[in-house]
Amino acid sequence: MYRRCGFRYEKKLRAIGAARIAGIDEAGRGALAGPVVAAAVVLPEKFRHRRLNDSKQLAPELREEIYCELSNDPQISWAVGIIDSIEIDRINILRATHKAMRMAIAAFPIPPDHVLIDGLPVIPFPRPQTAIIDGDCFSLSIAAASVIAKVTRDRMMRDFCAHFPDYCFGQHKGYCTELHLLKLHEFGPCPIHRRSFEPVAQPLLALEGLIEAATSPARRLRRETGLPLPAA
Repeated sequence: MYRRCGFRYEKKLRAIGAARIAGIDEAGRGALAGPVVAAAVVLPEKFRHRRLNDSKQLAPELREEIYCELSNDPQISWAVGIIDSIEIDRINILRATHKAMRMAIAAFPIPPDHVLIDGLPVIPFPRPQTAIIDGDCFSLSIAAASVIAKVTRDRMMRDFCAHFPDYCFGQHKGYCTELHLLKLHEFGPCPIHRRSFEPVAQPLLALEGLIEAATSPARRLRRETGLPLPAA
């Protein structure tokens, strides 16, 4: 369901003296390959944007367009934190995601007074925080961070596709689609696969589960286009 993002959380924080408020979101947490990317964005108080929303609700072309608008606006401060697949395997994906978020905040020359985080609280965290479930649907600051994180990671995965063309990373971005599992079963994991993730270690079992669940024509169409399949 479409929800209009706004500044309701930011306004409450400004009313109690927080001037610089950063929104934080991540991309790639559930993927089988590639990095996890966190972005932090500080928007100006008078910021307005008619089309900005949770990045998952935006078409890829519109995400790219909004990314360019955000990243080229001198009034907007933003930074990203990137943790690669090797580090994800070493410390686990939850710790890697939190580390990427802390890296993004640490990259600001002037730290924010308060941080709005999509999802659950991150502990420990260097700045005061408010965690908001589905925050990218309600907070413009988090929605902006979701676009920055998603486009940054998608571009990285397209670059990886040039280095590892057999896996079609440009299509599925490393997520658990049938196309990805087919390639993983055929070629085995490549250097950017997360070997601590069970589908990477047992791609055939995961593929059989997807095929068994995908019985309708609509699901077959999704498989052919490389989109993630819905749960059975």
